[in-house]
Amino acid sequence: MPDVEVVGAGPNGLAAAVVMARAGLSVRVHEAAPTLGGGSRSIELMEKDHLHDFCSAVHPMALASPFFRAFELSRRIGFAVPEVSFAHPLDGGRAGVAYRSMEKTVAGLGVDGESYRRLLQPLSDREQAILAFTLNSVLRFPKKPEAALRFALAVLDQGLPLWNRRFRTDEARALTTGVMAHPVGTLPSLAGAGAGLTLNLLAHTVGWPIPVGGSQSIADALALDLRRHGGEVVTDSRIETLAEVSDARVVLLDVAPKTFQAMSRGRLPAAYKAALSAFTYGNASCKVDFILSAPVPWTHPELHRAGTAHLGGTREEIAAGEKQVNQGRHPDSPYVLVSQPSSFDPTRAPEGRHTLWTYCHVPRGSTRDMAEAVTAQIERFAPGFRDVVVRRHTTTASELEVYNANYVGGDFSSGAVTMRQIIARPVPSLNPWATPIKGVYLCSQSTPPGPGVHGMAGLNAARLALKREFGLPVPALGL
Repeated sequence: MPDVEVVGAGPNGLAAAVVMARAGLSVRVHEAAPTLGGGSRSIELMEKDHLHDFCSAVHPMALASPFFRAFELSRRIGFAVPEVSFAHPLDGGRAGVAYRSMEKTVAGLGVDGESYRRLLQPLSDREQAILAFTLNSVLRFPKKPEAALRFALAVLDQGLPLWNRRFRTDEARALTTGVMAHPVGTLPSLAGAGAGLTLNLLAHTVGWPIPVGGSQSIADALALDLRRHGGEVVTDSRIETLAEVSDARVVLLDVAPKTFQAMSRGRLPAAYKAALSAFTYGNASCKVDFILSAPVPWTHPELHRAGTAHLGGTREEIAAGEKQVNQGRHPDSPYVLVSQPSSFDPTRAPEGRHTLWTYCHVPRGSTRDMAEAVTAQIERFAPGFRDVVVRRHTTTASELEVYNANYVGGDFSSGAVTMRQIIARPVPSLNPWATPIKGVYLCSQSTPPGPGVHGMAGLNAARLALKREFGLPVPALGL
């Protein structure tokens, strides 16, 4: 029996396993699916040799998070880093464009360029200090208060109803709104601004990279390191109860609170169970994947160079669509997140073909196929798009949960991204990764710092378990 059992081979579960194995412990990871990866899995979804990222596709945190920096992920796998991190098309052939270069971004935004610089430059200049604060727990006092204060002021600037004061043009307003809409929720909001500004500042530092060979390469790199240090991954291994792994000294669970409650089978104290039951799940996404015979025919030329595009029109249109989702309605004009990885990574499709990754926001538990609405939104900014579509495949919100039980109701964040649930994720605690059950820790994105392929929830849980259960420090993680 190993020292450590890990349930779930997503990025956080694998990150936790790597830390424990490198500390000299015996580790076994259980994955219910036939293949590992969770939120970073890549598959041939429709045709052979056409590779699709089933969940996440673009990974600024893979280069920026403290865990992946220590793990030296950029030396283990290849990344394509587009010169245009993200762009936001508007009607009439206009667009807001976020280049990796701050100077080019400022120049392209015209009268709003300097306002954009004043918002983002202080954050990009303090990237690692801000990530050290936002990617751990906000209940801890930041080591660099000045960076945290700068970040807080920017969040207040864009997270409150007066968010339009800073910018005069649709381009600048839309550009910042598109990235703040990544977490599903009403806009403006402090939580959305916090998440969006974190991603936005990385556009001008590490960029928004696309893993060569698919997001699966991130999970594979973690699994390879785990095996090199004596650990094992067992696929098609569904753990239903904690009793199945109770012989291990430590159990790390890369699962949602809903699953943890089911696994505990009455072992949780009433107060903790009540706190866990108060944890809420957010609205969801409908994912639509395409095979194309040619690149998306964007009207604005810089969209062809963008690794990511945010569609939905003006700031006001996106806010209205997100409000409809929050009201339990399917939006008339959905916010659509788009990436065409094959433009930057030729391993994704045969010559002359492209794969396109998209999703839009929908109410939690939705069974509606949004493929036509997504197609129409792309056609709006890329006339002729329908003519290059070879095949498309829809995964509804309810089907996302079937694919990954952590995505409750299709919530790919594994819990609503709200101010309350940034502080209490999944319960109010200075060490939210710990549970009342001796030796059992949560390490999913339902714990701090929340959603994203960053490995930090796994690192945080493993660090705590090493200290409490074994009296060991976090080991070196590099090559």
